[in-house]
Amino acid sequence: MDLEVRGIAASPRRQTQLLSREKKCQGWRPDTRAARGPRPPEVPCLDLGRLGDSDDEDGNSYVPCSRSFPHTGSLNSSSDWRTSLEMPHGQQLPSQQGSQFEDGHNDGLTALDEKALLQQCYTSKPYNVQHSMRKSEAEDVAAERKKQAVVEQVMLDQLCRAVISDPEQSTRGDVSKEARGHLGLGTAPMRFRKRTLHETKIRTKSGLTENMLSNKLRFDSRIISRNGRDACRDLIGFFFTCDKSLTVYEFRQFGKNRTNALPFIQKGVYQHQRGQKKGEAYDLSDFYIGANLTFQSVDHNLPKSIKQNPILTLRVIGIDEAAMDFLKDSSLKFNQEYSEQLIDDGRVFKKIQGMLRDTLSKRGVRVVTGLGKYFRHIDKNGSGFLSQADFKEALKLFHLEVSEQDFESLWLILDDSKSAKVDYGEFIHAIAGEMNEYRKAFVRKAYMKLDFNKTGSVPMVDIRKCYCAKKHPLVLAGKATEEEIKVSFLETLGESCSNPEEVSYSEFEDYYEGLSIGITDDDDFVNVLRNPWGI
Repeated sequence: MDLEVRGIAASPRRQTQLLSREKKCQGWRPDTRAARGPRPPEVPCLDLGRLGDSDDEDGNSYVPCSRSFPHTGSLNSSSDWRTSLEMPHGQQLPSQQGSQFEDGHNDGLTALDEKALLQQCYTSKPYNVQHSMRKSEAEDVAAERKKQAVVEQVMLDQLCRAVISDPEQSTRGDVSKEARGHLGLGTAPMRFRKRTLHETKIRTKSGLTENMLSNKLRFDSRIISRNGRDACRDLIGFFFTCDKSLTVYEFRQFGKNRTNALPFIQKGVYQHQRGQKKGEAYDLSDFYIGANLTFQSVDHNLPKSIKQNPILTLRVIGIDEAAMDFLKDSSLKFNQEYSEQLIDDGRVFKKIQGMLRDTLSKRGVRVVTGLGKYFRHIDKNGSGFLSQADFKEALKLFHLEVSEQDFESLWLILDDSKSAKVDYGEFIHAIAGEMNEYRKAFVRKAYMKLDFNKTGSVPMVDIRKCYCAKKHPLVLAGKATEEEIKVSFLETLGESCSNPEEVSYSEFEDYYEGLSIGITDDDDFVNVLRNPWGI
C-alpha cells in the first residue's frame, strides 16, 4: 500500500524504490540505442535464430577432420530433418552398400549378426584426433608416474627386507655377546635385549645391494581370468638377473591422489608350471609380450577368487624395451630360440583359424559369444574345464567344420597336462584367434569405466546409460537414430549374456573378441571402443 495514501510522507529513498518497482512491472526498459549510436556497416547482424544446442560443448565431442563431414547438431527420433553425409574418396556408408541395417540379405546372416556389424561402422568415422592425442599424452604421463612409484616401492622393500629378514642377523657372535650377560643372568630376556632394526656392522653373505637390484627387467602383466575384478588388476612385475628371481606388485589407486603398491607375488625363484618348459626356472628369454607366466596358487597369499584355479597364469602385456636391450647385451647366455614343437603348434592354430576365418569374419560376435555362453551353461561345477566330447558337440552345434585330424592335433596341444580336460577359454582362442594385447587394453579400459565399483559385473541399466551412439556414422547421416543404434547394441550384447540383466567381464570381452575378427586395423578397432564409450 502506498505510504502517501496512508498519510505518511515517504522518504526520497523510498520514493525511488517504488518508482523503480513500478517501471519493472510495466516492462519498461531504457533505450540505450541512441547512446550507443548506429551499428557500423562492417559489423554483421547477430542472427539469434541460428543458435542451438551444440554437441561440441563437451571434451569428448566428435570434431570432423574434413569439411566433407557436416555436423550441425544431434539427431534424435523427434527430428524432422536429416543431415546428409558425404564420404571422402567416393566411399559409401555400410547402409549404401546394401546395408545389413536395411535389407538383411547378406550371406545368410541372422538379424543379430547384422545388428552386431553395425558396431563396426564406427571405424569409418575418424575420432577426434586432437582430443585423442591430448588424452593419450595425459595417460602416458600418469602411467609413467605409476611405474616410477612402483619401482621406488620395490627397491625400498627389497633393500630393507633383504637385510632385516636375513637369518645371519641373529646368529653372528658379536650380536649374541651383546645380548648375553645382562644383569648376570646369562641370556637376557627378549625385552631386555638390544633391539635394533638391523646391525650395520654385520655384512651378510646374501645381502642385496642397489647396484645388484638395478639390473632388472620391468614388465606389465594381467591375470588370465573370467572374473572381471581379477582380470582388471593392475600388475607390474620385475625380473632380477642377479639371481634370476622375480616379483609382481599390484598397483592400486584410491580416489585421485592416494595410491599404493603391494606385493602380489613375493620375490623368489620360480619355475614354469605348464608347457614345454615345465619345471625349468624362468630366465630373461621367457619375458616378451604375449608370454604366459604360471605359478602354483597355493604357494602365494592370493584372493579366494584366484585360488579357485590351481594354476595362476599371468600374461605379459608390456616390457621395458630399453632395459631388455641392455640386459641382452650384458647377458652371456641369452638365447630366445623357439623349439620345433612350439613352431608346429603355431602352424596348427594358424591352419584351423584360417579355415574358420571366412565363417567368423561376419558371424564372429554370435559364434564367439555363443560358444562362451554354451560352455558356461554345461560347465556345471564352474571349473572352466570341459572334456573332448563337449568341444566336439559345440563345434557341431555352431556349424564350425574342423577335420578329425586337425581336432586331435589341437587337443594334444591344449591338453598339455594330460588331464583329458581343457580350459574352454583357451579352446575358443585356439580356433577363433585372440585379440592382441593392444586391443585388449582398450577393452579392459572400457569395462573398468563401466565397473567403477570393481564388482566384476555391470548392470545392463548402466550399460544403457553409458553407451553413446551420437558419433555413429548412420546417426550422423540421418539413416538411423541414436536409440536404434543403442537398442541394436544392447540386444546383441544381452543375447550373449547368461543373465540378460547384467554383463560380466568375460561376456563383455567375448563380444569385442568376436567383433575384432572382422577388423584388421588396430586403430579402427580402437575407434569402435572410443566412440561409444568415450575412453
